[in-house]
Amino acid sequence: MIRRLLVLLGSVAAMVVGPLAGTALAHPLSNFTVNHYDGLTLLPDHVTDHAVVDVAEIPTLQDQPLADTNGDGTISSAERSAFAARQCAQVVGGLSAVVGGSPLRWVVHSASVAYPPGDGGLPTTRLVCDLSAPADLDRAATFSFSDGYRADRVGWHEITAVGTGVRLLDPQVPAKSVSDELRHYPTDLLSSPLGIHDTTLRTQPGSGVAGGALGIALPTAGVLARWSGGVTRLFTKLAGGSLTPLFGGLAVLLALVVGAAHAALPGHGKTVMAAYLAGRRGTRRDAVLVGATVTLTHTAGVLVLGLLVTVSSSLAPESVLRWLGVISGLLVAGIGIGLLRSALRARSAAEAAVVPVGSVPVPVPVGAGVGALAAIGHGHGHGHGHGHGHGHGHGHHGPELAGNRYGRGALVAMGVAGGLVPGPTALVVLLSAVALGRTWFGVVLVVCYGAGMAATLTAAGLILVRVRDQLHASASGARLRQRAANVLRVLPVLTALLVLVVGLGLAVTSFGAAG
Repeated sequence: MIRRLLVLLGSVAAMVVGPLAGTALAHPLSNFTVNHYDGLTLLPDHVTDHAVVDVAEIPTLQDQPLADTNGDGTISSAERSAFAARQCAQVVGGLSAVVGGSPLRWVVHSASVAYPPGDGGLPTTRLVCDLSAPADLDRAATFSFSDGYRADRVGWHEITAVGTGVRLLDPQVPAKSVSDELRHYPTDLLSSPLGIHDTTLRTQPGSGVAGGALGIALPTAGVLARWSGGVTRLFTKLAGGSLTPLFGGLAVLLALVVGAAHAALPGHGKTVMAAYLAGRRGTRRDAVLVGATVTLTHTAGVLVLGLLVTVSSSLAPESVLRWLGVISGLLVAGIGIGLLRSALRARSAAEAAVVPVGSVPVPVPVGAGVGALAAIGHGHGHGHGHGHGHGHGHGHHGPELAGNRYGRGALVAMGVAGGLVPGPTALVVLLSAVALGRTWFGVVLVVCYGAGMAATLTAAGLILVRVRDQLHASASGARLRQRAANVLRVLPVLTALLVLVVGLGLAVTSFGAAG
């Protein structure tokens, strides 16, 4: 047991502390990527390309039947050589190079493929192709190059260029690879991976570089992002490691933690939904219902996508995730439209209604019970609101419009929108478990991952409900409502517009990526 604990502590140190150094052996766009590097060397009579393709875990798994042609589950040396030759031929087919208007014809001089270990015990693929093409660069010329190999897959794209007996004039690509030819990626490049697919180089006889090569400024990760990445990698390592009670229990715990962290990341709209859930007279039961729906939807999505990935080598999972992101955004936007219509109807009804208190008519607060503050407190005694039914308040409560709570359909729609896009980490863990012959454990981890996501949403909703209820009964809350009366009148409309805008933003962003 002590030895296992020491091993675990070593893993934690390597996986969590290691990322703080600034680089990590990880793919910049998660486990879906197909990453490209072209190292160009220009000589007076020909051009060479040291082409490297780094394929992440999921597309490697999909490509396995293409390499394992006899289907025995093992890629032999002969199968590996044949696969490398076929893939390098496809690389050549995806390249375009032109000098002085004449296309170049590439020849493959060597082809090799290796399978370095990746996340969750799944392999990755490293394909290396050394190519050359005759070219007339012994005079002033313009060389154009583009790499379109597997252009349907997202990933890192990098080009470098140097001249030997050829001088490069103001090249727009560097001479040295910033990723060490796809061996080490700078951390946290999910939002801004290097994307150099083509270049045009002006040349003349000579040596060196005229004007200096353009350097590339790389983004750096914050401390929180690096720690989050370290925990995620530790989770996938445990999930793909030996299945002992200790390591299995830690994997389950980390599944909850990583799922909760995933739900808290920007771009999901979960925080907006949780806030509005609490503000619109949401109850603890409502928050739990949304959380349960998130768990079920996310788990089902991961299982279905995992099945599709294992049966289809042509499916691009990242494209599926993007279209699911579009649907999720549209669901959120639809909820926002419904909330906006409800808020406008309630506002119109409230403006037309008054409640007599003694002999002084008092207008019904517009949107009372809507929004994180509008749902707070009411006047003393009893009040009757008109419009969508009648509401009664007691003690510190007063007039409140009924019908401000969500229906069950809207709550379920929120949960579906929150859990519709499967987490890439959860998918990798599931596929790893399937490959290791313990599918049941992968399903358990996926459920825990979804439960962690739901916990974030549910906790946010419960906290906001708690704060709202405390402000209901507090004198300071009543004074705050009086001072913010004008804001409270328009708050339901503003909150509905916020939900609508966030949903449209998610949908537009995902649609742009999918397109």
